[in-house]
Amino acid sequence: MAPTVKSGLKLAYVASILVSAVTMARAEADFYKGKEIKLIVSATVGGGYDVYARTLASGVICLLQNTVAFEPFYANKQALFDAAKLSWLGTPTTEVAMYIVWHTSKIKTLQDAQTQEMMAGGAGAASTPAFYGRLFNQIFNMKARLITGYPGQNEILLAMENGEVEAMTSPFWSSIKTSRPNWYPESKIRLLFQYGAEPHPELKGVPFALDLLRIEADKTLLIAASAPLGLGRPFVAPPGVPGDQLAILRTAMMATFNDPQFRADCEKQRLECSNPRSGEQIENLITQAYATTENVRKRLIDIYQVGIGADKK
Repeated sequence: MAPTVKSGLKLAYVASILVSAVTMARAEADFYKGKEIKLIVSATVGGGYDVYARTLASGVICLLQNTVAFEPFYANKQALFDAAKLSWLGTPTTEVAMYIVWHTSKIKTLQDAQTQEMMAGGAGAASTPAFYGRLFNQIFNMKARLITGYPGQNEILLAMENGEVEAMTSPFWSSIKTSRPNWYPESKIRLLFQYGAEPHPELKGVPFALDLLRIEADKTLLIAASAPLGLGRPFVAPPGVPGDQLAILRTAMMATFNDPQFRADCEKQRLECSNPRSGEQIENLITQAYATTENVRKRLIDIYQVGIGADKK
């Protein structure tokens, strides 16, 4: 019987790909030989996580999770897991997110967004776009009105095209390059700023959010809030995987990320795969993030819990 894995959270979409684990030969181990492993994607069809999963499934088998590692950090009572105990396998890339506005909007700059209201799309009130929308409203004194209820990112982007909303607060640059490759080159969107661990080299001239803040407490808050971007597109297995088996999976994962054919597949699909992180590095990032000061964590929880309360109404 094939080993199976599950997320422990309600998934918007579950994609199961069963393939032969003979590809684990890259790790020079026999434990997974002849077995099948279920791959689960916690995102909607056609989005960035789905595309990365399908690309990587041809090279190594594992469980894909989105960046839910920080749900317990935000005191989400539905997050019944300990992120530190999950078996993190690695990620093909880290991410840089952006605050984007449709080109027909009256909002052209951050200064405009601080003086005029605009409509920004989101999924649930506690979703990533809504969370970052409230965060930026607070630290930048922006006036975005959050319109929630869209199933996922693709639907929000379509709503921008159709004029239902003007902005989205948190798409990854890697996702926009893949799903809407003409938007930025053809000036279909304006980038108010980018955020993450560091500016993206392809976004020269786009302001880096951390550089725009003047209050030190707000800078610390944004650094903590941006920590999930460092996980990129993380692959993870359940807690309790024996050390030798976990080492096999991690070795195979990094071998795949560095494989020339995998890199070529990524380039063909406009996927970013040139900045991989190992399972150990992801573990360290999570440990550091959870060690943030109580004051910063309380501010983040307050911003997040507003969405949890709204979703329950």
